[in-house]
Amino acid sequence: MPENPAHPACSVRPAALHDEAALGELDRATWSTLHAVMPRPQPPYAPFFDERHRPEDLLVAEARDDAGELRPAGYLRLVPATPLACNAHVQQIQGLAVAGWARGRGVARALLRAAFATACGDGANRMTLRVLGHNAPARALYESEGFVVEGVLPGEFFLDGRYVDDILMGRSLAP
Repeated sequence: MPENPAHPACSVRPAALHDEAALGELDRATWSTLHAVMPRPQPPYAPFFDERHRPEDLLVAEARDDAGELRPAGYLRLVPATPLACNAHVQQIQGLAVAGWARGRGVARALLRAAFATACGDGANRMTLRVLGHNAPARALYESEGFVVEGVLPGEFFLDGRYVDDILMGRSLAP
């Protein structure tokens, strides 16, 4: 996707503890049954970071908003697919969100490419993810970045009055 000249490219960095409030707000603002199977978060909100969602597992994209302020525009959670040593070569994306104001600026693509580099740097040679079958924009993005459908769990979730497939996708990280 070409960069929009009115909105320069974002930068991607590892998350830090000080990102918790902004990422929690971003996570709640982007919640949708298009990609979430958990119920909509309600106050009082749980902390964004916990023992399963650590800052070191997240990449944060920063971009300037329409007011020119640099702030988190998106995040991607990247973790080992399983705790098994025989599976250590596989990293898994377990969450990707982009703020509404930052959509169409290449933020998700920048996060994916940063995740590829991070995973390779950690010794991984394969990446996987799960995406809901009705999330056509996400599926198209993942396919454009080399992911292929490797499995389908038909009707795995019941969301907004209909059954939705869970799509398993993967790609090699080998050059």
